[in-house]
Amino acid sequence: MSQNERDLIIALAGNPNSGKTTLFNNLTGAHQHVGNYPGVTVEKKEGLLRLDGRRHKLIDLPGTYSLSAHSIEEVVARNYIIKQKPDLVINIVDASNIERNLYLTTQLLELDTPVIIALNMSDMARGQGIVIDHKKLSHLLGVPVIPTVGNKRRGMKELLSEVELFLKSSALKKPSQVNYGPDFEAEIQQVSEQIDTGEIQLNGYNKRWLALKLLESDSEVEKLFSGNHDHLFTTVGEGQNRISALIGDAPSSAVSDSRYGFISGACSEAVSLVDHHRHDVSDKIDHFLLHPVIGPIVFGFLMWTMFNLTFSLGEKPMLWIEAGINLLSRTVSGILPEGLLSSLLVDGVIGGVGGVVTFLPNIMLLFLAIAILEDTGYMARAAFVMDRIMHKIGLHGKSFIPMLIGFGCSVPAYMGSRILEDKTDRLVTMHVTTFMSCGARLPVYILICGAFWPDNAGNVVFSIYVLGAVVAIAMIKVLRSTRFKGMSAPF
Repeated sequence: MSQNERDLIIALAGNPNSGKTTLFNNLTGAHQHVGNYPGVTVEKKEGLLRLDGRRHKLIDLPGTYSLSAHSIEEVVARNYIIKQKPDLVINIVDASNIERNLYLTTQLLELDTPVIIALNMSDMARGQGIVIDHKKLSHLLGVPVIPTVGNKRRGMKELLSEVELFLKSSALKKPSQVNYGPDFEAEIQQVSEQIDTGEIQLNGYNKRWLALKLLESDSEVEKLFSGNHDHLFTTVGEGQNRISALIGDAPSSAVSDSRYGFISGACSEAVSLVDHHRHDVSDKIDHFLLHPVIGPIVFGFLMWTMFNLTFSLGEKPMLWIEAGINLLSRTVSGILPEGLLSSLLVDGVIGGVGGVVTFLPNIMLLFLAIAILEDTGYMARAAFVMDRIMHKIGLHGKSFIPMLIGFGCSVPAYMGSRILEDKTDRLVTMHVTTFMSCGARLPVYILICGAFWPDNAGNVVFSIYVLGAVVAIAMIKVLRSTRFKGMSAPF
């Protein structure tokens, strides 16, 4: 049966928060159901798209930033496209973050699957002064590009018209693909010549894509060649060594650089700013906060300031609460006669609870400071700044976030480690989070430091927190060299 005579299978692919789900709901309405992909707990959404009197199946793939093997969502998305072979992929691109979103697009174009780009959030891009010539971008990428605004249902008719046109023509023209340079392309060609796609487990894959993934050391693709492929892996290893010697970096880095170079070239021609000197306040602040040298210094200063302000601002409220507790103790002692009940209430309940409540201002101020850093967006920037340092100690940049949350409470810190896509990074982070001094320990620290070092309590408590982080780093090194060997996933 030809494509013109049967219903299509259409897949939606895009970055998280690109508006993919909104477009899926717009196109399918109430004709959708949710389940899981076979064997994995990744949500699978299916719906029906009614078009030209026929009902086409619409699959909402998991939101991913790329089609690498760093998370189960990425593996599920690319395996569906390669193995299930949808007739068409609608790639939802956030127009306000077009360069970052097009990284996934470059990978979709390499899978030999027809692609239509829905340039979503076009109104937001215009509001930021970003002007995108979608026709020129379509010409450069070799695929249709349709501007849309999903939450206002704009561009839906144009998108459906493009799908109908594809339905009638049965094909789209061959898309543009990234050229990785003559040296890298020669290695891709050499590896691809040794790949036999006729093998059972390789049906559906194209040789060039497999060769590229092998040179990138993609773990999922390497598993496909589990049999007698020593000669192939020898060729791959030699190719990786030659590439590394030529560029001074890993082949995976060369691939990323080439893709972003391709994207930058396309955007330089198709994307412009209303004001070329337009930089908002956030951009100017980020210039300092994300600086490789100034950034960590600012981060350390903010952490030190946070702990010292906690004590300096909390000193008077602590004295007020302490005076109130003493007044309550004297009042109860004056009302009740001396005895077991009086001792229980005055020394046990009031004295015990009061001893903890006295430090409530410090705890509240600390949590308030963390909340302010989170709400202003500094936490995300701190994770970016800390990524290089975290990688050197064997963790992902995102590990910084649950570890910092561990200063507040270890329970949400454990739960927060779910943001890490890589299982090994997630487990190592959970193992060392306990070394972060949580809020429950703060009253003890304050009590001891206030008693023994009253003039430098803030500095001493800060040093205790730093010591915990140092021990955590040492444990990361131990875990990475023993139980959890291997490199951490890229940011």
